[in-house]
Amino acid sequence: MLRYFTSGESHGEALVAFLSGLPAGLKVDQGFLDRELWRRQQGYGRGGRMKIETDKAHILSGVRNGATIGSPISVLLENKDWKNWQEALPVAEGDPAKHKRVASPRPGHADLAGALKYNFPEARYVLERASARESAARVAIGGLAKLFLRELGMEVLSHVIAVGGATVENEIPWERIRPLCEVSEVLLNCADAAAEQRMKEEVDKVLKSGDSVGGIFEVVAHGVPPGLGTYAQWDERLDGLLAGAVMSLQAVKAVEIGSGISAAASPGSAVHDEIGYAAAKGFSGFTRTRNNAGGIEGGVSNGEEIRVRGYLKPISTLRRPLQSVDFSSRETVKAAYERSDVCVVPAAGVAGEAMVALTLARCALEKFGGDSMLETLRNFNGYLQQLKSY
Repeated sequence: MLRYFTSGESHGEALVAFLSGLPAGLKVDQGFLDRELWRRQQGYGRGGRMKIETDKAHILSGVRNGATIGSPISVLLENKDWKNWQEALPVAEGDPAKHKRVASPRPGHADLAGALKYNFPEARYVLERASARESAARVAIGGLAKLFLRELGMEVLSHVIAVGGATVENEIPWERIRPLCEVSEVLLNCADAAAEQRMKEEVDKVLKSGDSVGGIFEVVAHGVPPGLGTYAQWDERLDGLLAGAVMSLQAVKAVEIGSGISAAASPGSAVHDEIGYAAAKGFSGFTRTRNNAGGIEGGVSNGEEIRVRGYLKPISTLRRPLQSVDFSSRETVKAAYERSDVCVVPAAGVAGEAMVALTLARCALEKFGGDSMLETLRNFNGYLQQLKSY
């Protein structure tokens, strides 16, 4: 099974990500991994931290001579901002006078809940781990999962469909999403130029008022064959795994697969995707007139594109802070403020890609197995032939 986890704090020395279970013999493109990390750092409305960090994936183990060797992979991401925090957040016992406490919890952040849970007198250590900076480590190993999926003909990308009240009305086809990942400058990662301009105006509005804005990103997995996931057990359903993976991202408060939200208020005849057959099409010849299911039925991929949307709340740190309470005095004060973003919807989409890619890679390895890429591809190609001859 593919297993992964991350470690590190927002202002610590580094983030480290661990990934175990990739077959041996997968070629690792360092430039691709670094490009993924660059994409996460882009977007209109990002804060000053992105001017400090230039994330690069430093692989410590599991890759030799440009390919995986079957052992666990560890990736280090240096925090360049660490030089400004060494005395405030030392590993060994340091000078308490140099500690930078978070005196009042921010509404919407993990500050208060985390301080209560871990019995901290203030929220510095909560902020350090709960920060979305952690998602950079996920993007690094998500890039490895993407490289694996590419070998199986699958690709995972995202685009932004809403920022504040500015929304893309129609479904964007893959052919318009694919070029977004190749641009040299990212505004809001929207495939509709007119809608993107309206999104920029939403960001400008909150920039002027000292507020923040959320939105919706959509992750699209292209080329996924039918048969990933299963209905046999509740915790092995592909839709449940994807929903949990995307919901685990910082600030995501809802996840939608296909037209799930509008489907709840629609009759079945307007929701379910009618089935046809044309022998030369798709993986097995079976076709659909539309994709309201988002590529998943009964917890199993059905051969259509998988479409997952993450609904992102506005960033919790506001330049015009909301009311809070001082941890020490319990008196009413303004919430703490630290350098922060105003809009992170495009960046969250890239992190969403990583989580979807890691989930699909896990399900693909569970289905096709293989300790080497040769074995995995042999099993995968055999399954494709099985589908063609069904």
